[in-house]
Amino acid sequence: MSTADLQTPLKRARGLGSAKSGVHHWIVQRVTAVALIPLCLWLVYLVLAVMHADYAHARALVHAPVNALLLIAFVLAVFWHAQLGLQVVIEDYVHTRWLEIISQLAIKFFCVLGAVACVLAIVKIALA
Repeated sequence: MSTADLQTPLKRARGLGSAKSGVHHWIVQRVTAVALIPLCLWLVYLVLAVMHADYAHARALVHAPVNALLLIAFVLAVFWHAQLGLQVVIEDYVHTRWLEIISQLAIKFFCVLGAVACVLAIVKIALA
């Protein structure tokens, strides 16, 4: 019988040391959540302004530099926040190591792909 068998789970966890990334992850997730509050309110305003508008008016709203910049900020914050949240879910509930790694990579890939596609679309409208 080894001494590790006699240790409580708390003693074993303390012996592993800090992962040194949990606090940063937690803070970034909260910052993106707080940033999304005013951005979502602005998006609701924009959607209501575009609701009964024609195509030219909707395009003109996105063409405005402030609206384009806020829309890009919203897209980046949403995808970053989603990636952080899904990362935590996978870390907590996927226990097969290879499946966890593949899931993490897939989520990062699709979040980056979605963010880049949205930003390119906004830039294309804003610069046209």
